[in-house]
Amino acid sequence: MRYNLSEINELIRNRRTIYPEQYTERVVQRDMLETILTNGLWAPTHGKTQPWRFKVYMGEGRVYLAEKMMKLYKSITPAKDFKEIKYNRIKDRIDRTSALVLLTMKRTPETRIPEMEEIEAVSCAAQNILLTAAAYGLGAYWSSPKFLYTEEAKAEFAMESEDRILGLLYFGYTKDKWPRSHRKPLEYVTEWIDG
Repeated sequence: MRYNLSEINELIRNRRTIYPEQYTERVVQRDMLETILTNGLWAPTHGKTQPWRFKVYMGEGRVYLAEKMMKLYKSITPAKDFKEIKYNRIKDRIDRTSALVLLTMKRTPETRIPEMEEIEAVSCAAQNILLTAAAYGLGAYWSSPKFLYTEEAKAEFAMESEDRILGLLYFGYTKDKWPRSHRKPLEYVTEWIDG
C-alpha cells in the first residue's frame, strides 16, 4: 500500500463543517492557505481545463468582502423575504473568520466540456481544500447563499457571464472540541449489480 489508508480514512470521516461562530481569534497564516488551495488544484478535471478560481480575503480584505456580501443580500432579496438577523450575520461571520475564499468556476472559452463537469471539478477541488484544512486542524465552512448564484453577484465580483460562483469557504481555528457525526450505513445507499 502506498499510503497509510487508516489515516486517510480517519481524515475523510472526521472532516466536519465548523461554523465561524466556533472560531477563535487566531489568524490562519497565508502559507497554510497556499498549501490548502494548492491541494485544490489537484482535483480531477476533464480535459484539464482546471476551471477553479479562488479569491482570497484576509485582513482588511474581509471588510471589503463583508460590504459586498451585505450589499448583494440587501439588493437582491425581496423586501418580504429580507431578514435583519441574516443581514447582520453576514458581517458577523466574516468578522469572526481570519480567511475566506470565494470559490468560483471559470468557464473555459470554446470548450466541449459540459458546464456540469466544470462545476463538478470545482466541487472536487473544494473537497480537497476542506480535507486539507481538516488535516491542519482548521475549522472550515462551505457557505452557498442563494444570492451568490445570481448575475448581480457575478457582476459584483467582476466575473464573465459564463462563470459561476459556487460558494464562500470560511477558515478558522476552532475553540470547541472537534465535532462528531455519523452517516447512513453503506447498505442504505448502495445497490450492487454483479451478475
